[in-house]
Amino acid sequence: MAPLPNAELVQNSLQLYRYLLRCCKQLPEESIRQHYRHAVRQSFKVHADEDDPERIQQIIKRAIEDADWVMNK
Repeated sequence: MAPLPNAELVQNSLQLYRYLLRCCKQLPEESIRQHYRHAVRQSFKVHADEDDPERIQQIIKRAIEDADWVMNK
């Protein structure tokens, strides 16, 4: 399963959140979709107070890489 197009356009946390939830919609089973949606929401809440732009870009890069791995699993 290929990742969604336009991952390179993700520039901020809201765009990342939307991108990851769209990726979840492509997963094959409902239980898997629910698991990853919950994980995305929890991670978003954990990092909501992050204000260092460099750290935010690191988080975005890592989240997209992780999403690609999950989608290709």
